[in-house]
Amino acid sequence: MINRETFVELMSGVCSPVTVVTATTPDGRPHGTTVSSLASLSLDPPLVSFALDRASRLLPHLQPGDRVGVNILGAHQRELASTFARRSGSGSKFDGVSWTLRAGLPYLPESAGWTAGRVERHVGGGDHILLVVGVEEAEPTPAAPLTYARRVFGTHTPLAVAS
Repeated sequence: MINRETFVELMSGVCSPVTVVTATTPDGRPHGTTVSSLASLSLDPPLVSFALDRASRLLPHLQPGDRVGVNILGAHQRELASTFARRSGSGSKFDGVSWTLRAGLPYLPESAGWTAGRVERHVGGGDHILLVVGVEEAEPTPAAPLTYARRVFGTHTPLAVAS
């Protein structure tokens, strides 16, 4: 078995998309957190997956059957990624943030992409829970995505073509 530090260092080299996953409580309060584990899971039917820490405050609002929004952040949204990565104190992570409701879910304007769907199931995975989501709505944009690797934010750029 490898040690934790070696595993963390290895995985820090994997470039990840940066998203803010959102939900709304029955009384209309928004909840959200930064997630860097979004992955396409299936084309038919369209499914995505992401993982949340078992201690996540968002997890109780994303049980099977619940609706969920995924804001795929753009390269210009580093500050939002940091805002939603913090544990909220007495206030909401949405305080001072520009957002609207879209499909009944918190939506962050100017994101590089948006998807919404319904949690189909949870799959246990160590200290995290993998959520499988059936995609019901999607909007891609040409905006450069925000990525995270080696503990810093960045974005994707095409490699130069050798001549």
